[in-house]
Amino acid sequence: MIRVNNVHIPLDYDDAAVRKRICRELRVDNSAVKSVSIFRRSVDARKKDNIFFLCAVDVVLNINEDNVLKKAKNASKVQPYTYDVPKWKGGASPLVVGMGPAGLFAALILAQSGANPIVIERGKDVDSRTADVNKFWTDGTLNTSSNVQFGEGGAGTFSDGKLNTGTKDSRQRKVLLEFVGHGAPKEILYDAKPHIGTDKLKLTVKKLREEIIELGGRVMFETKLTGFHSADGKITAAVVESNGKTDIIETDSVILAIGHSARDTFEMLYEKKLPIEAKPFSVGARIEHLREEIDRSQYGRFAGNKALGAANYKMNVHTSNGRGAYTFCMCPGGKVVNASSEQNRLCTNGMSEYARDERNSNAALLVGVSPEDYRSDSPLGGMYFQRELEEKAFALGGGGFSAPVQKVGDFINNKKSDNPGEVLPSIGPDFTLSDLNTILPEEISRSLKEAIISMGRKLKGFDSPDAVLTGLETRSSSPIRILRNVDTLESVGLKGLYPCGEGAGYAGGIISAAVDGIKCAEKVIEK
Repeated sequence: MIRVNNVHIPLDYDDAAVRKRICRELRVDNSAVKSVSIFRRSVDARKKDNIFFLCAVDVVLNINEDNVLKKAKNASKVQPYTYDVPKWKGGASPLVVGMGPAGLFAALILAQSGANPIVIERGKDVDSRTADVNKFWTDGTLNTSSNVQFGEGGAGTFSDGKLNTGTKDSRQRKVLLEFVGHGAPKEILYDAKPHIGTDKLKLTVKKLREEIIELGGRVMFETKLTGFHSADGKITAAVVESNGKTDIIETDSVILAIGHSARDTFEMLYEKKLPIEAKPFSVGARIEHLREEIDRSQYGRFAGNKALGAANYKMNVHTSNGRGAYTFCMCPGGKVVNASSEQNRLCTNGMSEYARDERNSNAALLVGVSPEDYRSDSPLGGMYFQRELEEKAFALGGGGFSAPVQKVGDFINNKKSDNPGEVLPSIGPDFTLSDLNTILPEEISRSLKEAIISMGRKLKGFDSPDAVLTGLETRSSSPIRILRNVDTLESVGLKGLYPCGEGAGYAGGIISAAVDGIKCAEKVIEK
């Protein structure tokens, strides 16, 4: 098979157009081409009057491919991706803690290997969880075990379902193929910035769970890890709690995929003296603009083209106080949601459905913080820092489920907003006009202001006075890292325990977390 790179394809392309371009690139007749398929597709919008897709295309020929490659430019021979599932050699069933992307894919690989894993999740199945989340967004009734952070699918289930990643690990292809095989849109296999959307992701994670069970796995919802037993530095059992009852699960392998918000579990691990360190993360707010304005800024006269969909952006700047500021988890045609998981604390996130057709587009606007900012010597200092900010956001919103919001122009001028502007905040069921400067640390607030102005020079309208900030975004990543052995991926302090994914400090998104889950499963099988 040949892969041809840097192929320019018009927005309104069809299969015939792709074949025609490939024939020209490879200098062959159409009859020589057995099949073509797009491997990677990105939007080239550098010239607003000439936007097109830039593609890598896989081609199978009816003629000698080596001879064709001698004359072709931007082409090379490639082998189709395959993933060989390792075979389970026997032993006690491994335990997977958490059903976010890391836990789901760890459990899937273990199940496919024949290991009959046991999977526990403190939250509910995705359907019951969705009902709890919708109730919270409707009347403010928060279930602290079943919410945007906890439950089947993890925190990413109520997001954009964004799958772009910086990892170069080939296992990411396995993740994408499994997603598509379980109902996700097939274009995630080739889009440079793939997304599933929260509506389709819910169905996909349910089907992944069903396969795990069909292959011999056992899934236990509303079951939380509360401790573990060990002997000679090795784990021998996990202590779990379900419906007020404590049980013991005997096992010598536990994959700890608890997510970035399992704060009570972080405290338990710290009390158990497991080696943990504080790590940097980021805090800020959600920034919202009218979707049509962002589309126009990115695509010019092509804005609204169905082939392009709602426009994306990603920006970063360095501010005068030395901090980095950046946009994160951009949700085109989405909405801002209350993502709280603890009583009397408030945090936000962004969410898009597959269609990305809401009135606004939003993104996290974040500033980096480090252990020096936490004013604590504890490895859990970042977690305490998050809680302090979330308590202030809760109070500023009025002490209920109403989120504090502020127009960008007012934020920059240190003025409490007294009326909504052109951009109506999408968070519901209510919001409170506020001044976010009163709850953000001064250095964070100053950095956000500089970033907004600087980013406005890169993306027209980003610094619009009527754009909206909704506070606060505090769960960008885990505030801790559970130290593990580089080679075995086991905890430095306890053999048989595998800190995994975003919550353990080893991933930053759905794909990287899923890949880390696969790697940990492979190590369990290898052992």
